[in-house]
Amino acid sequence: MTARIIMVKKRLANGEPCRKCREVHERLRRDGLLRHIDHIITADPNHPDGEGMRLAARHQMERAPFFLIRDKDGNERIYDSFLRFKREVLQAKTSPSETALDLAERFPELDYI
Repeated sequence: MTARIIMVKKRLANGEPCRKCREVHERLRRDGLLRHIDHIITADPNHPDGEGMRLAARHQMERAPFFLIRDKDGNERIYDSFLRFKREVLQAKTSPSETALDLAERFPELDYI
């Protein structure tokens, strides 16, 4: 892969790591995909001038984690959906249970039976 992949995780204002960010990091590790991530940056609201917060602001990202893909020509793509990133960028398969969990978290207003 000629693109550079940056994962931006969030630290909460109280200093705790973001739950979703921990889960996604663990899934990447468990699936053997963490090796594809070139750089991990933390967005910390207590440090608004930090690289993670600047990237979030520049790309108008309000959710974490997100993935920034930079190709060799400097073009950038943003993914705020881990499953979409996993399928489209890493070209890894996703399970039906991962898809259901992702939908439930992205759209909490939906009522699943």
